[in-house]
Amino acid sequence: MSVSKKIVLGVTGSIAAHKAVDLASLLTKAKCDVRVVMTADAQQFITPLPFKTLTRNPVVTNLYDEDEGWKPTHIQLADEADLFLVAPATANLIAKLANGIADDALTCIALALNPKAKILIAPAMNGKMWQHAATQANVATLKKRGLEFIGPDEGMLSCGYEGVGRLWPVEKIAERVIKLLR
Repeated sequence: MSVSKKIVLGVTGSIAAHKAVDLASLLTKAKCDVRVVMTADAQQFITPLPFKTLTRNPVVTNLYDEDEGWKPTHIQLADEADLFLVAPATANLIAKLANGIADDALTCIALALNPKAKILIAPAMNGKMWQHAATQANVATLKKRGLEFIGPDEGMLSCGYEGVGRLWPVEKIAERVIKLLR
């Protein structure tokens, strides 16, 4: 990729949040301009510091985080994004996106996103939560709107169950992002 593409990487409150650090690093090494937006729940699992260090950009942790200038940060990120990626995406975030709920920086960016931006969602949650009818209906709604999903993967889950719900491997998420940006 010759031109630096702008990616908004949303990180939500899943145990897989720590894997988003490696994803941010891979995308930055691929010459993407990665701007991380963390939900309050994500911050229960990991701090903004590794994202800030690896992407060399400030991390948005609050709707009212503002850079210099007059334009609200969440609107600026929504306007400039070439790709909106949420990894990991919880059932809660998927439900908010499906229902147009904008109660934090990440969901406000999603609603204000420029229509040319591509959207990729990488779910990670307990298998029963993923397979629940409500989650599947929300996923179907989002797919009808053109959002793309990658995963979830199968294997041992952090809750002790075996099954579907793991975050897709970050290397494969990064590969898909690069392909979408070409």
